[in-house]
Amino acid sequence: MSQVEDLWERLVRAALRRERTGIDAYGRPVGGIAGNVPSSLAKNRDIDAILRAADEIQDDDPNVSRILCEYAYSLAQNLDPNSEGRGVLQFKTGLMSVIKQKLAKREGGIIDRSQDITRLQEFYKHYREKHNVDKLREEEMQLRESGAFSGNLGELERKTVKRKRVFATLKVLGTVLEELTKEVSPEDAKRLIPDELKRVMESDAAMTEDLIAYNIIPLDAPDRTNAILSLPEVQAAVSALKEFKGLSKLPESLSLPAGRVADVLDFLHFVFGFQKDNVSNQREHIVHLLANEQSRLRIPDEPEPKLDEAAVQKVFLKSLDNYIKWCNYLGIRAVWSNLESDSKEKKLFFISLYFLIWGEAANIRFLPECLCYVFHHMAREVEEMLRQQNVRPAESCKTDNGASFLDQVIHPLYVVVAAEAGNNDNGRAPHSAWRNYDDFNEFFWSLHCFDLRWPWSKSESFFLKPTLRSKNLLKAGPSKRHGKTSFVEHRTFLHLYHSFHRLWIFLIMMFQGLTIIAFNNGHINSKTIREVLSLGPTFVVMKFFESVLDIVMMFGAYSTSRRLAVSRIFFRFLWFSAASVLICFLYVKALQEQSKSNTDSIIFRIYVIVIGIYAGVQIFIGFLMRIPAFHRLTNQCDNWPLIHFIKWMHQEHYYVGRGMYERTSDYIKYMIFWFFVLGGKYSFAYFLLIKPLVKPTRTIVKMNRLDYSWHDLVSKNNHNALTVASLWGPVVTIYLLDAQLFYTIISAVWGFLLGARDRLGEIRSLGAVHKLFEKFPEAFMNTLYIPQSNRTYLQSNGQVLERSKADAAQFAPFWNEIIKNLREEDYITDLEMELLLMPCNTGNIPMVQWPLFLLASKIFLAKDIAVESLDTRDSQEELWNRISRDDYMKYAVEECFHTIMLILTAILDDEGKMWVERIYEDIHSSIRNKNIPKDFQLNKLQFVISRVTAIMGVLKKSETAEQHNGAVKAVLDLYDVIRHDVLSINMREHYETWSMLSKARNEGTLFSKLKWPRDPELRAQVKRLYSLLTIKDSAANIPKNLEARRRLEFFTNSLFMDMPAAKPVREMMSFSVFTPYYSEIVLYSMDELLKKNEDGISILFYLQKIYPDEWRNFLARIGRDENAVDLELFDSPSDTLELRFWASYRGQTLARTVRGMMYYRKALMLQTYLERMTAADMETAVYSKEATDTRGFELSPEARAQTDLKFTYVVTCQIYGKQKEEQKLEAADIALLMQRNEALRVAFIDEVETLKDGRVQTEYYSKLVKADINGKDKEIYSVKLPGNPKLGEGKPENQNHAIIFTRGNAVQTIDMNQDNYFEEALKMRNLLEEFHHDHGIRPPSILGVREHVFTGSVSSLASFMSNQEGSFVTLGQRVLANPLKVRMHYGHPDVFDRVFHITRGGISKASRVINISEDIFAGFNSTLRQGNITHHEYIQVGKGRDVGLNQIALFEGKVAGGNGEQVLSRDVYRLGQLFDFFRMMSFYFTTVGYYFCTMLTVLTVYIFLYGKAYLALSGVGEAIEDRAEITDNTALSAALNTQFLFQIGIFTAVPMVLCFILEQGFLRAVVSFVTMQLQLCTVFFTFSLGTRTHYFGRTILHGGAKYRATGRGFVVRHIKFADNYRLYSRSHFVKGLEIVLLLIVYLAYGYNDGGALSYILLTVSSWFMVISWLFAPYLFNPSGFEWQKTVEDFRDWTNWLLYRGGIGVKGEESWEAWWDEELAHIRTFSGRVMETILSLRFFIFQYGIVYKLHIQGTDTSLSVYGFSWIVLAVLIVLFKVFTFSQKISVNFQLLLRFIQGLSFLLALAGLVIAVVLTKLSVPDIFACILAFVPTGWGILSIAAAWKPLMKKLRLWKSIRSIARLYDAGMGMLIFIPVALFSWFPFISTFQTRLMFNQAFSRGLEISLILAGNNPNTGL
Repeated sequence: MSQVEDLWERLVRAALRRERTGIDAYGRPVGGIAGNVPSSLAKNRDIDAILRAADEIQDDDPNVSRILCEYAYSLAQNLDPNSEGRGVLQFKTGLMSVIKQKLAKREGGIIDRSQDITRLQEFYKHYREKHNVDKLREEEMQLRESGAFSGNLGELERKTVKRKRVFATLKVLGTVLEELTKEVSPEDAKRLIPDELKRVMESDAAMTEDLIAYNIIPLDAPDRTNAILSLPEVQAAVSALKEFKGLSKLPESLSLPAGRVADVLDFLHFVFGFQKDNVSNQREHIVHLLANEQSRLRIPDEPEPKLDEAAVQKVFLKSLDNYIKWCNYLGIRAVWSNLESDSKEKKLFFISLYFLIWGEAANIRFLPECLCYVFHHMAREVEEMLRQQNVRPAESCKTDNGASFLDQVIHPLYVVVAAEAGNNDNGRAPHSAWRNYDDFNEFFWSLHCFDLRWPWSKSESFFLKPTLRSKNLLKAGPSKRHGKTSFVEHRTFLHLYHSFHRLWIFLIMMFQGLTIIAFNNGHINSKTIREVLSLGPTFVVMKFFESVLDIVMMFGAYSTSRRLAVSRIFFRFLWFSAASVLICFLYVKALQEQSKSNTDSIIFRIYVIVIGIYAGVQIFIGFLMRIPAFHRLTNQCDNWPLIHFIKWMHQEHYYVGRGMYERTSDYIKYMIFWFFVLGGKYSFAYFLLIKPLVKPTRTIVKMNRLDYSWHDLVSKNNHNALTVASLWGPVVTIYLLDAQLFYTIISAVWGFLLGARDRLGEIRSLGAVHKLFEKFPEAFMNTLYIPQSNRTYLQSNGQVLERSKADAAQFAPFWNEIIKNLREEDYITDLEMELLLMPCNTGNIPMVQWPLFLLASKIFLAKDIAVESLDTRDSQEELWNRISRDDYMKYAVEECFHTIMLILTAILDDEGKMWVERIYEDIHSSIRNKNIPKDFQLNKLQFVISRVTAIMGVLKKSETAEQHNGAVKAVLDLYDVIRHDVLSINMREHYETWSMLSKARNEGTLFSKLKWPRDPELRAQVKRLYSLLTIKDSAANIPKNLEARRRLEFFTNSLFMDMPAAKPVREMMSFSVFTPYYSEIVLYSMDELLKKNEDGISILFYLQKIYPDEWRNFLARIGRDENAVDLELFDSPSDTLELRFWASYRGQTLARTVRGMMYYRKALMLQTYLERMTAADMETAVYSKEATDTRGFELSPEARAQTDLKFTYVVTCQIYGKQKEEQKLEAADIALLMQRNEALRVAFIDEVETLKDGRVQTEYYSKLVKADINGKDKEIYSVKLPGNPKLGEGKPENQNHAIIFTRGNAVQTIDMNQDNYFEEALKMRNLLEEFHHDHGIRPPSILGVREHVFTGSVSSLASFMSNQEGSFVTLGQRVLANPLKVRMHYGHPDVFDRVFHITRGGISKASRVINISEDIFAGFNSTLRQGNITHHEYIQVGKGRDVGLNQIALFEGKVAGGNGEQVLSRDVYRLGQLFDFFRMMSFYFTTVGYYFCTMLTVLTVYIFLYGKAYLALSGVGEAIEDRAEITDNTALSAALNTQFLFQIGIFTAVPMVLCFILEQGFLRAVVSFVTMQLQLCTVFFTFSLGTRTHYFGRTILHGGAKYRATGRGFVVRHIKFADNYRLYSRSHFVKGLEIVLLLIVYLAYGYNDGGALSYILLTVSSWFMVISWLFAPYLFNPSGFEWQKTVEDFRDWTNWLLYRGGIGVKGEESWEAWWDEELAHIRTFSGRVMETILSLRFFIFQYGIVYKLHIQGTDTSLSVYGFSWIVLAVLIVLFKVFTFSQKISVNFQLLLRFIQGLSFLLALAGLVIAVVLTKLSVPDIFACILAFVPTGWGILSIAAAWKPLMKKLRLWKSIRSIARLYDAGMGMLIFIPVALFSWFPFISTFQTRLMFNQAFSRGLEISLILAGNNPNTGL
């Protein structure tokens, strides 16, 4: 029976156990009954701790374990008595089962609480004795005092962990004991516990200060021994919060932690009801900010540190700067009366209040001015309370139970925001139909916001919730609902004109002016000038159009916008209406008067005067606005009515966007840049586009007798208008986009020159690293180390060697740590690490010792030179000159010389030292006399080297008697060789010495008292000398790994770049790193690594082959043989875990990102440690060994404390709580990362089910956790949210909820596919100092950081993306920041001014869909709010990119869709309006304009081909060609060539190539570029062009932009044909086939004087685009042309095509479901109309071709076209007959088959009769197919657009059948060429090499892999 009970208990315990794999941070197995406490019980943090303690003591005393379980059960029962929360019933049942089993084991099985109390007391004492508690603390303190930098650090860590665990268990035992005594007898509770035991328990409880949950600073700990609390700045900040003299005494009912007195935040907590954890979080946050600000002031340490006024002032102004500006903007008085007179305590009070509001505001943090409003009223409220000295809950937050800020202030706001967000129909509703975050926030930009009163007046329209769209189309009552604010995001392309009207006016006016000049043959005369003055009417008409758009675009926001803003819109409309009428009237009248002879035109003069005055005023104001002083003057004169009116008319006055001007010098720089761009553009436009078209245009316009072969409706009587349009169309589109091309070229050249100026690429090879290495220590000390006075002292005293040695001594620890990290990352071997490590240079050797990789084999080369010098009879000077030509050979010789003396002197006795000194004196004497070749036999040097090598070989081993004798013998051999073979000097001068040595040698006593080297430094010299004398191979190619080389090259290059001086770690700016994570891969599991694809390839096998050297290094690191079978690795759990990490560090995983970001902590700890150690040596000339000894630096408490104050890393894992509940592998892996990285913090949203009013409700909490001593999650903060935080886009909402847990002055945003490197982390403090450097008229708000894309070697596609992205994130952003001043935030590792951004809405925007590209809106917001964004390239961060075509297409689709949404946004509108003209152009062409120009590139092909089709089908092409010569026209050639170059990515390649040249050198750049061409990068770029065009255009027309998960994995699997077809059908295939039809029409009916060659030259770009769009997905598909795969693909595609959809069927399974998904974006009436209009183009084919048929002869009447529709209708009827549903026809199958057969025969007979009896020919039949196919597609597209109508008419099934036929046909047209190529095996081989060349050039046998020949059988 007992066995059954044991099994049952094990089963229940397993059910309760938290399923985690591996071990915890301290090597213990994770498990036990301390399982997942249900989320609804998680509010009581004691349950989990009690169960953990019960599990730990289970083996010691099961009864005590049972008592603890019972108490945990009672807690759970009190929290949820009815077990209604999710998982509570199962938890209680399992726990009760454990309790019953434990109870059953007891005798009698009856519970006696008094016995339980006694048992607990006894066990408490027993547990203390067992763990020797009294000595635990004493031993730990002794270890700390013995020296934290000794070898005891590992022992100290173990002691600390043990103490924490023991005291944690004691705390649980004491708590349960106290509660049980109260339960048994509340009156006698104190008596039941003996006084002595009570004192012991209190004493033990005081030892648990570091067990209290805290983040960085343990502010609530009763006993403060944590090193961070000993920092003076922290002590000052903590004490300052308590020193508020005006605070009233708080009620005693307010509980405070033991040992902490009440402070300002406790007061605010009581008054406003802030949450306890929010108060704790913000207390630490404020202390952190104040302490860091104090540390930068360099205040000397005092016994009782005081917070400086300057520190408080700086934090105050930074934190409340936005509030101050808000008050000034609205013209209201701030809550303080006089900022200067306010005390330090009062400022701290306001800071605390603001951050408490911000910390609990949840989604309302996206409304920064709303928070200003809340702060304004709450501050006034509490000010009044302080004045009255009456402490009570505030009226605004009062509840029945006291006060609640969340419920009374935030929740009403959240409810209305959530209601509006819920009404966006998951992003499908028009933006104009619901209020987003910006609309809510901008309501607080006007004084109307004060209508909301305080406390909230919830009856105001602002708080009215909309009715659900499905019910009443967003109407919430009789027009009382609050509408949009300030701006409405209507979905239209007109936003491009509306936002950038100045650009379009400029382009159109310049085009008009150049065209006028060209049509006047370039003559500038009075006629030309008069015509050029027609620009006046053009300008005012376009301004009138802009004013009309202002009125139209504001529709939907009039009721809520400020009256002044609405008045301005209508006033401008009236002004430009009148101006348009007046100017046009004047110009027309002037022209009429000019046409009359002999009249002096007064009207014309008036017109010129009016235009001149207007232009002059505009130019004058524009010039003055470039001067910052004038800007400030106008701001000061803003109260003057005239100035105010002019400014009001000139630009809308928003809260954001004020002061958008730059320094005059910056303005001149970007103006010159644009002069170059525009100069190139307009030279090209005039001479190559416009001028060549003048003559053909004149000719065509004058033609009046053209014979049209069809029924012409437009051109015949209108000067051949369509013909002229077809001629000018491509030229106009090229004119609109060619500025983009010139911008690309000029910016690439400019960026190249800037990079060269910044010294980028100076070290671009391993040879350069070797050559310049001796300069690195000095460069390192100048840039990355804090300035030191002793360096200046040494330099001023001319002690060059001493300074070099001191620099090398300081440089060596950092360099060596870099090399060790490269080894830990498996980039280098152990041997390479040994060669790369640098000696500490703290010894007595009078020279700098360099790493062995510089000196390897140099001794042997020097020896050979010395021997050769005997033959050539070189003098000593000539010999030394030959050796000194190689600096490192000279250093090697000198080092050997000095080191041999050092070692021999140290190990030999007195006689031995005398011999050594005698030899060296003779050498020095010989050198002085220049007699080395005569005094020494240099040809015997090899014997000296061999003897010295032998000595070192013995000495480097451990001492034994045998080794000792061997060492003596070796030294004697050296003595003999030197004495008898080498020396040629006269020994008589020192006869006594030599005779004494000879006598000792003969007696055998010489060197007998040899002292074995025991000093670590001396032993290191012995080993180094041995290596120096034994390494014969050159180390010129060390390290061999390409990534290691790249990193070292970049790091060493950056040492010579300009960067701010480093501050001591204590004085540096503090910062956080912030990574959003959802559900991506954290750590590869073994199942994922070993899972094989269809070719038998696993990820592990793939990685082993791509990174063979790194795999070998990994095996060596874990002590495995490289030839061992992989299965052996799986025997050891630790090796398996290391293998998982090794693989994960080579993918795009969270583990890789966390490791990289934790290098910041490691770097800061090293810097802190060495700064502390060298502080005492600052005034000395030589550094001690201890000053550069870095052993144990990571365990130094002081280094840790200082680092924790400066660096925080928060990963916001949005659904971590849910993942834990569902026991997902990701949760276990995140927990593992926390265990391995103690400073890692994980924030997540926890959903907790609670019982309220008898119903289960879900509550949401922002939680922050860390790993505790048990390897489990320790909850630090839990801040309740007003509701579900995900109202907008997922990523920014994820960032927003966790931003409250970040710390510091700056925050670096890091995506989870990024990496970092230790050597780059060393530069972070330099980078942060950029915030205080001069970068323009405003201080930086975002620091841009360079990226390195590390996925470039995976495939050729990855290489293309890597190079393209690499040029953008380096060269491109370099130019955006300087000189253009328009760099934004692009989701890269930028560093934000944290306080600036968190007080202005956060680091991203989150409104649904409109902010889909959330990152760039942070840049927009920063710029609009007077921020400044810079870019810095001396530091880099790793970045992963998509590596497969489908991944890349999805990513580009997301970005293009995001840009489409940006076009509609208010941010882009305001930037376009408020930038000066040149910055506006820079902004346009680098954001939305780039995508618009991309779309124009594709449209150029369409316009050209449709123009050619028009000329061919209308029949006028031949006549026009003969008379107008348009085919060989220069303009058309220029337009088509430009389009082609843009299409194939040449202009994308220009920055790439210049980037290559700058950073790799010219030769490598040429090789890289040629390689890319051979890998068909032009096909890829052309394909990407289609992707961007499709998604950008479709998003603006219909919406549908969304986040597209790309996977970020390794693409080694074959993508099925059907998958590719689904993804690219509408974006590429349909458009490609449309172009094919146009090309065929042009070929069949067009006229070309030059024949086939002319056709090819004209259409080559179009054919290239077609081929790229149709076949690139299969060309870049692994195994895309393998026959077996092709057969399988065809079978899969046909199954998908024929499978009928249904409810729940996905698009991947059925064509019908996929087709419905493809039409889902067409939802609005305007969208349907636009689709209909666009689809009309397909009808031109039928209209033109039917008139070309032989059967119609010369008839051009409309009846011919009408008859063609009858034929089409017959064909459709026949199609319906043959596709009649079999289900319907089941009862008359025979009749149906008879009808189908008869129909077929009749159709065939009719066709034959028509061919025989009429003029219908066989070519006519094919022509009809060419005519009817596009017509059918046009009908299909229109019907699909009007899907609801078709369903009502019951035509939808027929339309769907036709659509299926079209998709089948298109699929076959694409599939047949793929199948044909698959027949030839060599094509598959070629394609494989083409795709994977980059990756497999590094060792992967591609043919082996893709053939499925996997030798990895062990897997």
